[in-house]
Amino acid sequence: MRFLKLSLIAITLFFALSSCNKYGKIMKSKDVAYKLSMADKFFEEKNYRQAQLLYEELYPVYKGTDKFEELYYKDAYCFYYLKNYSDAENFFKGFLEVFPNSSKAEEVDFMHAMCFYKQVPKVDLDQTNTAKSIGVMQSFINTHPGSSRIAEATEIIDKSRERLEIKELRAADLYFKVGQYRAAAISYGNLLSTYPESKTGDRYKLNAIKSYYRFAKLSVPEKQTERFEKVISEYQDFEDRFPESPFLAEAKELSNLSQNNIKEIQYEQIKTTTKL
Repeated sequence: MRFLKLSLIAITLFFALSSCNKYGKIMKSKDVAYKLSMADKFFEEKNYRQAQLLYEELYPVYKGTDKFEELYYKDAYCFYYLKNYSDAENFFKGFLEVFPNSSKAEEVDFMHAMCFYKQVPKVDLDQTNTAKSIGVMQSFINTHPGSSRIAEATEIIDKSRERLEIKELRAADLYFKVGQYRAAAISYGNLLSTYPESKTGDRYKLNAIKSYYRFAKLSVPEKQTERFEKVISEYQDFEDRFPESPFLAEAKELSNLSQNNIKEIQYEQIKTTTKL
C-alpha cells in the first residue's frame, strides 16, 4: 500500500515537472505566433494563470494589430475566472476605453458591472460595493436598453437591494434591542421609505409604531403627550397604507393604549390644576 502511494506521488511529480518544462519552453520561445496559439490553448483548457502570463508578455508585440482586441478580451476574462475581480474590473473597463466600438462592447460592459457584484461582501460587513453594483448595473441597463442581459442585470439589482435592506433592518433591530427606541423608530421608517415595494413593509411600520410607543413610555412627563400622539398618527398612516395587514390589530392596540395614556396625563394635569 505504501509502495502504491509512493508510486502515485512519483507519477504526479513527473507530470508536474513535465508540464513545467513544457511551459518553460513555451516562455523561452521566440515564436510569438506559437506563444499566442498556446495562450489560447491554455485559455480553452481553463488554465487561466498560464494563459494570462503569456497574454501579458505578448501585449507589446500585438498592441496596435488586429489580434490585440481578442488578446485583451481573453486576458480580462483570465482575471475574472481567477476570481481577481478588482483587476478584472479594471481590465474590462480598459477594454471599453480602447475598443469602444467593439462587437463585444455590450458583453464586456456587463462583465465590468458583474465584477462589482462579485466583490459584494457578507451582509454584516460594509456594503459600499453592493451600492456600487446597483449603480453600474443600472448604468448598463440605461446604456443597453435592448440587451438580452437586462433580465439578469435587473435580478442582480434586486438581490443587491435586498442585501442592503437586510443590512439596514439589522441595524434597526439592534437599536430596538438595546433600547434606543427613537433611533429604532426612525430606522424602521427609513426602511419603509427606501424600500416601499418591500414584502415586509407592514412589519417595518409596526416596528416603528412599537418603537415610538416605548419611546413615549420612557419619556419625561412633559414630552409624553406629543410622543403618544406620534404613535397615534403613525397608526393612522399604517391603516391607510396597509388596511389588509395581519398586524393591523396589534398596531391599533398600541394606538388605543396611547390614547388612554394621553387621557391619564390630561386627567392628572386637571387634578393638579384643581388642587392649586
